[in-house]
Amino acid sequence: MGRSATRSLFGDPEPDLTTGPVPAPAPAPAREPVSAREPAADAPLAERMRPRSLDDYVGQGHLVGRGRLIRRLIEDGGPPPSLILWGGPGTGKTTLARLLAERSGARFVALSAVLSGVKELREAIAEAREARRRGERTVLFVDEIHRFNKSQQDAMLPAVEDGTVTLLGATTENPSFEVNAALLSRARVLTLHPLTEEDVAAILRRALADPVRGLGPLEVRISEDDLGHLARAAAGDARVALTALEASSRAAEPGPDGSRSVDREALVEALGRARFAYDKGGEEHYNLASALIKSARNSDADAAMYWLARLIEGGADPSFIARRLCILASEDIGLADPQAMVQASAAAEIARLIGLPEALYPLSQATIYLARAPKSNAVKRAYHSAAADAAATAREPVPLHLRNAVTPLMKSAGYGQGNRSAHDDPAARGAMPCLPEKLLGRVYCEPEGPPDPGPA
Repeated sequence: MGRSATRSLFGDPEPDLTTGPVPAPAPAPAREPVSAREPAADAPLAERMRPRSLDDYVGQGHLVGRGRLIRRLIEDGGPPPSLILWGGPGTGKTTLARLLAERSGARFVALSAVLSGVKELREAIAEAREARRRGERTVLFVDEIHRFNKSQQDAMLPAVEDGTVTLLGATTENPSFEVNAALLSRARVLTLHPLTEEDVAAILRRALADPVRGLGPLEVRISEDDLGHLARAAAGDARVALTALEASSRAAEPGPDGSRSVDREALVEALGRARFAYDKGGEEHYNLASALIKSARNSDADAAMYWLARLIEGGADPSFIARRLCILASEDIGLADPQAMVQASAAAEIARLIGLPEALYPLSQATIYLARAPKSNAVKRAYHSAAADAAATAREPVPLHLRNAVTPLMKSAGYGQGNRSAHDDPAARGAMPCLPEKLLGRVYCEPEGPPDPGPA
């Protein structure tokens, strides 16, 4: 006969091992917090330096500042709502999602839309349903959510709607175009801005000084000027800056005192010469833009394409390029080919709509068209001639026959008298003067011969 059950030190009955089935094992211990999972020692610096708390988080003050939404959600510790985090690479989307999940005490399940499909989604949702029965909430983080097609996004709808999972999606693309309307209606979209140069520099300094997760043990020496240039070249992407800093630091040979010196050439090699050389806050930004416009004005389509590529590959804002092309279309082509403005404005709108990298195609098309178009600066010359006269005759009154008689008093004063409409009186075009008396006969829009046809 088996012995009676006794109680263990923890107050639970000890099983009678002599008879009866062996009981099911105890439930697994509670899941450790997201931030407690230390990245591997050989993980990239950007992963090792990921903020563990909101106090370590840099940037996005409009979301995490005092009294702002994300800070309130994290500090309250309640379940977060479903959110779509929209922002460029390296702006902190994944970190915010992890901080939200940890503070709420929820399970954090991360999927990449690049590597996962409907099968992985269904498995994650099934596990979330089981966890829900145990009283656990689940935060499902989907990175690059815009890469899921419609059916994959639809697979998440029921679980998001009934609260099985809280969806935190991250995307670099406009959710209005890339995320299903049904999913958008169940989530709030938050926009993350590119990090400022000061933000990126602060992150780099923290990584250089951190003795545990950062580059502190390497004793890296880098000038403030080079550090600032790296922060600018990263274009608001902390991951790019940290990756370049780590690569250049590890490639540097230790000196006699064990320290490693990182100079500008090492940073150029680590970041990429085109990206590092392009400084959109400095002179080179305007030098490259000037080269593009002058090449197109000179009808050299090949040179214009080269300078366009330098701008784009260096990280220039496509809207900046589009604005310059729109100016070129009117200033240097104008009425010689009115379609030039149509091409430039269409390229600007399409570039704004689709963003890089695909925006390079409409920008390239517009650049080639403008370079090959006939050239004329008649519009520019006409305006500046008129502007010079306008400044010199600013007190010259408007002729009475060109004034609008909106009251009987104005009509009695002669306003509008002698005005002739070319619609009813074709001779009015040559017979009725429209310039002030001192400028009669002045010509701004000079007739031109055939426009420069551009290259053969």
